[in-house]
Amino acid sequence: MAVNFYLDKRTDKKGDAPIRMSIMIQGARYLTSTGYKIAPAKWDETKQQARKGCSNAAGLTWAVINSALAKIAEHFAKYEGECISTGTHPDTEAIKIEFARHFGRTRNLPTQEAAPAFGFWDYYAQFVDERGSENSWTIATHQKFAALKKHLTDFAEQHGEKKPTFEDFNAKGLTAFVTFLRETKQQKNSTIGKQLGFLKWFLRWAHLKGYNTTTDFQTFAPKLKTAVKKVVFLDWAELMRVFNYEIPDNGAEVKLTDADGNEYTKIVHDAAALAKTRDIFCFCCFTSLRYSDAANLKRADIHGETLTITTIKTADTITIELNKFALAILEKYAERPDLGSYVFPHLCNQRMNIYLKDLAELCGLNEPIARTYYRGSERIDEVTPKYELIGTHTGRRTFICNALMLGIPAEIVMKWTGHSDYKAMKPYIDVTNAAKAVAMSKFNDL
Repeated sequence: MAVNFYLDKRTDKKGDAPIRMSIMIQGARYLTSTGYKIAPAKWDETKQQARKGCSNAAGLTWAVINSALAKIAEHFAKYEGECISTGTHPDTEAIKIEFARHFGRTRNLPTQEAAPAFGFWDYYAQFVDERGSENSWTIATHQKFAALKKHLTDFAEQHGEKKPTFEDFNAKGLTAFVTFLRETKQQKNSTIGKQLGFLKWFLRWAHLKGYNTTTDFQTFAPKLKTAVKKVVFLDWAELMRVFNYEIPDNGAEVKLTDADGNEYTKIVHDAAALAKTRDIFCFCCFTSLRYSDAANLKRADIHGETLTITTIKTADTITIELNKFALAILEKYAERPDLGSYVFPHLCNQRMNIYLKDLAELCGLNEPIARTYYRGSERIDEVTPKYELIGTHTGRRTFICNALMLGIPAEIVMKWTGHSDYKAMKPYIDVTNAAKAVAMSKFNDL
């Protein structure tokens, strides 16, 4: 999705120009005015916002204007997430109506029937809207609650109900929901734990609001046995293999060997997308950026050999010094006017993950990775080629693990990553300690 703000070329008698916007969702584009104005000299075209300390002719300050623009962008990020999770493909008219209902005039909108009495899903929507706005949920968080809604709907239908009620989630009902997730949805215990946590969050909110009088959720704590999840990352040699990999032409047949020594052929599709994927992924590996921040990175965020951004997930402002590898990648995209204010070409997270697995396979990252998880009391052991486990977040993990193994103190690494405590860093520290122990044992073979 892209929400871009820009000034109209025409100014009014007081010298202010209308701030217009372009909303692009799944190929549908809607252009309109935001309802705000500012003088051209007071508008930052690169940051797409009013300059700090400025006001328009009507007396509205830069803070008020920028806050309003941010709310519009946030709303349509949430709207896109809901469309993706429900399989909806809005057209221009749908985007126009969505904007009008929340930010514009509504007198010309289609007539709506009177709303029925509030029920379970009405409260659920209120919860998502309220908590989403208060906590600045990302698209990913909205998608998680959309997925929970789908599970709850399927659960109700399995029990012959059109929709669930709060009374359904007493101790017996919660147990039945856990069983449903395990047996019908075939979910791992770790996933069930997350779904249950989301549901209890909603039930707790509804109880505090006075909507939910069933309180069994407060003491419901099923034993869900889980195994420690392995941290999948690229060691330095693997990272260099990806960084230096020359993407073959479209249609090229690449001879590969699997972990058992069997040869097979892989045909290259969309070499251009693979090249973009390699560069953006490696940039994350060399900077610690999450993919969402790399995809949103603006040229204005780069200051010589450093970058300063406010992260999308946590809204932390961090400054990262750029090493020679990151700078080399930036140089590739320095002369790309087609990218506008952005540093990298756009690739949605889902497509990026698909290309990443293809890229890693082409690079021969086929080390077998053993993983253990539980479904109920059943222990399941799986062995998977490494390339199948690589996703966009592997880049951030790769940076952290390699930085720690290079001997960079965790306190400094945390400055780059934005981690506020050691709890989130502990899995990476454990991995690097284990790697050091393996390296030291090599002396015993001499």
